[in-house]
Amino acid sequence: MPAPRKYPDELRERAVREVRTTGRPIAHVAKDLGIHKEALRGWVRQAEADRGERDDQLTTAERDELKQLRKENAELKRANEILKAASVFFAQEIDRPRTRPSR
Repeated sequence: MPAPRKYPDELRERAVREVRTTGRPIAHVAKDLGIHKEALRGWVRQAEADRGERDDQLTTAERDELKQLRKENAELKRANEILKAASVFFAQEIDRPRTRPSR
């Protein structure tokens, strides 16, 4: 379960919108709204990436997809390990000499 967000989404959107529309420095907007300036800087960068204005950062959709693919990859690796263990077990069963039960 992800950690709870420190700042509400509405505050994030308002802060990013204010930086973009007013052109004021991030540090000033952050101070006015009671936000850590580096948090606001990250939000602005993410908003720019989502709009296609930055190439050095993944968009939110790409981040979500990457997270999902990593989760799926981990599940497949676990399943693969289970199948490997099962194949070893069954190979040992096949190689074991069988004895007939006595009557």
